[in-house]
Amino acid sequence: MTYTFIVLAFVTSSLALDLFVTKIRLVTRRAFWTSYSIILPFQLLTNWWLTSRNIVMYRGGAIIGWRIASAPVEDLLFGFALILGVLTLWVKLGKRG
Repeated sequence: MTYTFIVLAFVTSSLALDLFVTKIRLVTRRAFWTSYSIILPFQLLTNWWLTSRNIVMYRGGAIIGWRIASAPVEDLLFGFALILGVLTLWVKLGKRG
């Protein structure tokens, strides 16, 4: 399994968790996209630093090959999945008190 398929599975899972399992629907809220837009530049900066210095490297066959700030586009999708999953669980568990 390649990094691309793993990332797509994580994105699908976090979207399903948000929209169908917990029914919190963060992706439909402006607050989520505002917070994500604040996090995204820091993710890009960190990804650029790690990949441009060869601290983190990817096999060519494991990724699509498209890069943003020297990091594979899959890293952005993985970051999105992590942020959405964590925030969904945070809201869900916070409602329990």
